[in-house]
Amino acid sequence: MDSVLAFFRVTSLAELIWVFVGLVGQLLFTMRFLIQWLASEKARRSVVPEVFWWFSIGGGLILFAYALHRRDPVFILGQSLGIFIYARNLWLVHAEKRST
Repeated sequence: MDSVLAFFRVTSLAELIWVFVGLVGQLLFTMRFLIQWLASEKARRSVVPEVFWWFSIGGGLILFAYALHRRDPVFILGQSLGIFIYARNLWLVHAEKRST
């Protein structure tokens, strides 16, 4: 177990907690694909339910925090654009709901 932790640069309890935070973010991010796939299978067509965007923004924000902690510029840039896109899609979903 110690060699696995060392491989992933986990040298303290704080780092282990951050790895856990990153895994939670990745789990939320992965859940959106499962939700989308199940909704599409049920409808027999491609569907993107609103909850897809909520999981996207939740996972994206947590992964962005994790990337900031790890000081990973590629990961930081990748997540920041995604967060903007997810927020915009949620805005469009709610604007459409208000107009109907």
